[in-house]
Amino acid sequence: MDKKGHYVRKWAIDLADSYNSSRDIPDPPGYDRSALEVDESSSGRQKKEVEVTWKSQKAWEVAQAPFKNLLMMGFMMWMAGSTVHLFSIGITFSALWQPISALQGVGKVFEPFQDSRLDLLPPKLVYIGLNLAGMMLGIWKLNTLGLLPTHASDWVSSLPPALEIEYSGGGIPFA
Repeated sequence: MDKKGHYVRKWAIDLADSYNSSRDIPDPPGYDRSALEVDESSSGRQKKEVEVTWKSQKAWEVAQAPFKNLLMMGFMMWMAGSTVHLFSIGITFSALWQPISALQGVGKVFEPFQDSRLDLLPPKLVYIGLNLAGMMLGIWKLNTLGLLPTHASDWVSSLPPALEIEYSGGGIPFA
């Protein structure tokens, strides 16, 4: 115990005092502080290049993500069949809704990858193209279900009634 009544550790080292005195110790042979400073500046540039490369790779991964969804949705539509029932209609409208909502949020999807040194136009175009392909798959399924008005008979109710050209009457001749 010291004079104040605190326990003193036998092997305690006060590092605060030794930190200030470490600058007086000479560098070991072969160690060069100036080389370390040059390495730090070049490693800073390398870190920025690595960050841009990483952002580019992640942007392309996000751009190609709808392709996986496209394959899964196509398989689900095939499994649903071509009859009109609740399951097939639900899958079809889901296939239409997902690309529409994805196309509305293109800016938010690629926002984390914004960088002045990175061109995000090609990944955005791929993303938009794949989502449009997904929407076209949904429209194709609507057509196979017969829910799109593609035949003339689908529009009969909107046509005006046919005009009568001839009149026929009973057996009384008009003379």
